[in-house]
Amino acid sequence: MCTYLTEQRAIEGSGKGSTGWFALTDAAVYVDHPVHAQYEHTVNIDFANPAKGPSARVAVELTEESALALVDAIREALAAAPPGLASASAASGASSRSGRVPA
Repeated sequence: MCTYLTEQRAIEGSGKGSTGWFALTDAAVYVDHPVHAQYEHTVNIDFANPAKGPSARVAVELTEESALALVDAIREALAAAPPGLASASAASGASSRSGRVPA
């Protein structure tokens, strides 16, 4: 059964597609039929930057169990790191690691 319910969020980050890295601005999460995964339904996550066109998209199709395990892993990784380390306000650290100045 398709719910047609989509959770959308504005995000900040980067994704790597067929043409290289690009800024991510949007995420959509929904339960629906997958395009590629061999399951009847999956939790689908689209990371995108609509301003850059359809090629600026990274799609993920996960089983419910895998999606929940990913949520747990994200929470555990953030809990293990110093508070704010991966925050947008800590962006000055990105320039020293990558040689780039944050946009």
